[in-house]
Amino acid sequence: MAKSALLKSSIAKKVAMALSGLFLMLFLAQHFFINMTSVFSADTFNSISHFMGNNPLVQFVIQPILIVGVVFHFIMGFVLDFKNRSARPISYAKNNGAANSSWASRNMIVSGSVVLAFIALHFYDFWFPEMVYKYVDVNPLNETRYFHELAEKFESPVRTALYSISFLLLSLHLWHGFNSSFQSVGFNNKYSRSLHKLGYAFAIVVPFGFIFIALFHHFNH
Repeated sequence: MAKSALLKSSIAKKVAMALSGLFLMLFLAQHFFINMTSVFSADTFNSISHFMGNNPLVQFVIQPILIVGVVFHFIMGFVLDFKNRSARPISYAKNNGAANSSWASRNMIVSGSVVLAFIALHFYDFWFPEMVYKYVDVNPLNETRYFHELAEKFESPVRTALYSISFLLLSLHLWHGFNSSFQSVGFNNKYSRSLHKLGYAFAIVVPFGFIFIALFHHFNH
């Protein structure tokens, strides 16, 4: 009975983590679209960023939900990884996990930890300065400041390299995470193969697109 309850609890945690991961991917796609506009038009990027940064629904409803989603997803990841390691009687070194699984699937906690560190850096670079600008210093609205602030962040080759490496690991994280999310929620039908292909495409296009944006602003600063 206790074993059954534990199994159900683990499955529930995996489903919850999968759903939070899919939710965060929607945010990632939206964030990618907005940032990509900075490559083509500073005015368009400024307009969208100003709207997102001053929309009450985005700032006081969607943004807190997003932050909770990020925290929840990573806490669940660490909890599940700890439980899996505790329940595994043989270590990877003895079990030769490489013969049955990819590096990405065996090291989700590693790539996830780096992504978490990147998110912390991203908050430090963009979110905290934005909060200080609007709510601490209470500066007047400036619809044209966003593009300059974005481009300025990528002037440093060190920061640009850190962002690029983080997105490489995000790509590996998404490569395994997208498809495992659908497996966790029990989605397995005739559309599964197409979804797998979509997941692989997302894991390549979005992270490498972010790398392109960072390099573009670095070399065009």
